[in-house]
Amino acid sequence: MSEAPHSSLEIGLIGGIEKREIKIVPWRSEWRDMFHHHAERVQAALGPTLEDIEHIGSTSVAGLAAKPIIDVLAIVQDPSREDRYLTALQAAGYQLRVREPAFDEHRMFRTPKRDVHIHVFPPDSAECQRYLLFRDYLRNCPETRDRYANLKRELSLEDWEDMNAYAEAKTAFIEQVIRLARQKGEQPS
Repeated sequence: MSEAPHSSLEIGLIGGIEKREIKIVPWRSEWRDMFHHHAERVQAALGPTLEDIEHIGSTSVAGLAAKPIIDVLAIVQDPSREDRYLTALQAAGYQLRVREPAFDEHRMFRTPKRDVHIHVFPPDSAECQRYLLFRDYLRNCPETRDRYANLKRELSLEDWEDMNAYAEAKTAFIEQVIRLARQKGEQPS
């Protein structure tokens, strides 16, 4: 990846920590449609800059209770080159929320309604495979999916400083599922 100067750019959470209520709701079939709608918007905005796009996160797993936030994985070559996609995503209605150069140049954009998160990673990021392994394992293992839903419901009852603290509380479970998927030799679809 090219070395892009980040000294003049805001790193981390753009706009700082936001306290939000964590509300877990039953899975909704309309989440698939929302993903497809936003995937088309992102594809139209980025054109050939976009290498791949996937529905990830809990809303991508039929039957899994979730926060009503659609997570989208957008793969672009060298996310540090924001000049190739930042303005286009902003013009399409997405706001830059996270800039993490040390985490595979991860960027996260969201809608003003905060109901869609676009995670930008490079194609060689191990995180892309992790997202897909976790998603596919939950899609194929209803028992694990239901255990994850129960964990999320339980955690949602706590008072979290921000969404990242809630997400961190799920890490041990997520890592266990990814290990299981790798042990079974599963490949992301």
